[in-house]
Amino acid sequence: MHPMHHPLFIQFLAYFNGNQDYFECHEVLEEYWKEVAPREKTHPLTGWIQLATGLYHWRRENFKGAHTILIKAERTLNASIYDPYLEEINTLNLLNQIHLSQEKVNNQDPYKCWYIEITSPNLKSKVDAFIESLPPCDYNFIQNKHMLRDRSDILLARQEKKRSRH
Repeated sequence: MHPMHHPLFIQFLAYFNGNQDYFECHEVLEEYWKEVAPREKTHPLTGWIQLATGLYHWRRENFKGAHTILIKAERTLNASIYDPYLEEINTLNLLNQIHLSQEKVNNQDPYKCWYIEITSPNLKSKVDAFIESLPPCDYNFIQNKHMLRDRSDILLARQEKKRSRH
């Protein structure tokens, strides 16, 4: 299977292009990254994660955070331009969009979404099918998801880990 056709990467593209849920983009790709290249900071998946994180910060008007992480995303993805994780999209357009986003962030312009141009018809159909399955989302929830989501499972896992140490 081509790495961009992994279900988690398809979900990433669907959240990115579908409802711009950059928090979920980060979550699903971090899971994928941990499967294929844990702790490998220069892996192309880290660039994709950084991109989603940068756009999440920009939408929340954290211009400093957005600027810092978008620079890292551009650097990581540009260094991976011939990697399979960038094969089935318009890579030059992606890098241009990241650069334009950096300029807008530097000017403290309001957030404006953009889309990843998928060049593979097969990948595009998989992403479009997943987008169709996405439930409607409240903009405020997506913008502030890190504060509004249910974290009970995370807190429970932390408690279990803490107990196991004693």
